[in-house]
Amino acid sequence: MRCVSPPVGHRAAGCCLVLLSFFHINIIAGSPGKSFQGQDDIHVIRSNRLDLREIVFIIQSQSNTFHVRQAERQKADLLKQAHSLVEEPPVVLLLHTLSHNEGDWSILPLLPHLSQSFGKNSSWIVFLEEETDVKMNTLAGVLATFDRNKEWFLGKHLHDEDSTIIHHYAFAENPSIFKYPDFSAGWALSIPLVVRLGNKVKQEPLKSDFTIDLKHEVALYIWDNGKGPNLTAVPELCTEPKDSPQALLCATTLSNHPTQCGKPVNKDDIFVAVKTCKKFHTERVPVIKKTWEKEALYLEYYSDYADPSIPTINLGVPNTERGHCGKTFAILQRFLSSAVPDTKWLVIVDDDTLINLPRLRALLGCYDPSEPVCLGERYGYGLSQGGYSYITGGGGMVFSREAVLQLLDSGCKCYSNDAPDDMVLGMCLNALNLPVTHSPLFHQARPEDYSKDFLAHQVPISFHKHWNIDPVAVFNKWLKEDFRSNASDGLNKRTKTEL
Repeated sequence: MRCVSPPVGHRAAGCCLVLLSFFHINIIAGSPGKSFQGQDDIHVIRSNRLDLREIVFIIQSQSNTFHVRQAERQKADLLKQAHSLVEEPPVVLLLHTLSHNEGDWSILPLLPHLSQSFGKNSSWIVFLEEETDVKMNTLAGVLATFDRNKEWFLGKHLHDEDSTIIHHYAFAENPSIFKYPDFSAGWALSIPLVVRLGNKVKQEPLKSDFTIDLKHEVALYIWDNGKGPNLTAVPELCTEPKDSPQALLCATTLSNHPTQCGKPVNKDDIFVAVKTCKKFHTERVPVIKKTWEKEALYLEYYSDYADPSIPTINLGVPNTERGHCGKTFAILQRFLSSAVPDTKWLVIVDDDTLINLPRLRALLGCYDPSEPVCLGERYGYGLSQGGYSYITGGGGMVFSREAVLQLLDSGCKCYSNDAPDDMVLGMCLNALNLPVTHSPLFHQARPEDYSKDFLAHQVPISFHKHWNIDPVAVFNKWLKEDFRSNASDGLNKRTKTEL
């Protein structure tokens, strides 16, 4: 049995850890390192009295072709493992196929459907990202140690060292007290919790306008100011590489299979557009020139003032204090004109974006530029009330040429020059039924605004903002090419593209 979950910020009692260690040894005895299980493992499943059909797996998939392929591969692996253990496998679902509701990726609007569909015949909903590998027998053994008739929220703990803008400065006096799950390790909800939350969503409309960091927001909603359960840490839910010695006792790990993405795209496949203005020509532009500009074959700076020393280009759009929609749409139009090289990809960044272009080129090798691809860090607005997703601009917005063509052909335009460009683009994409493709390797904020454990298993592509940091030092620490030896290799060696 598991000990009662301790209060937020406290560790589990030592007796729990001893019992868990003993349980681990029995779960994995005789089968370390094997992909699939034998008779001993079947005995474990049966002796713990958790039928695999009581588990519903939901892969947090996306509708882009590459991501569908990744999710289907993961689904096939789960079913293959299950068939080696039992005759009737569990339900495995792909999130993007469950409905036509754009907001389903934010999980909470989906809870009433999950409650209705699985509330009577299941015990657990287990959520997995595309790169999360599962040892089915170990996971079933872990779940069997929890009372399925109680409310449980299980995962790998993340916490903030300092209050952060991406979490609306929550728990400002002691940010580390609140724990939220690392989705890469997988996370689980017991059915009693799913049923209660599903009823709550139906009775009380979701209030948050913006979806920024989903894992934190899901945890806040479940915790409900102390009226709901805290996240219970499960040490078997891991973010270690699958072949790591530290992963021996893990029920989940990160895939380290080579991705089937081919070669990185060429430098001459990418056109980079930097949005700036006269007041930042001497402050921010020099940072770009010291760090990542040399990796761009085609790059232009767009400003409200033409400065030949940089050089910058005045697009005839007056500078605005916020939004910059007019400037962004002028960039989209210029990208399709004969004024710039004909490239497959457009990357739009702010003048305080720090980005590693070789890593981006490796990532883009996974995508088909003939499709309308819109890639970056995904946010949401009004997702529970028929809203839309959008790529947050600070971390970088990446568009295939086909996406730009469809956007402009649709007649999509700004309602004012200072409208929020990323959100206007999101509305247009939603109207066109074009998906926003998420990668957590893009970051709207600074490294210190994210959990250290969350960044520990990433090879990041971008960060944003120069506020209270030395941007060159941040680039050299996180984005320079000697970071973790060869970052492009890192993207290709692990399906931890987190795509």
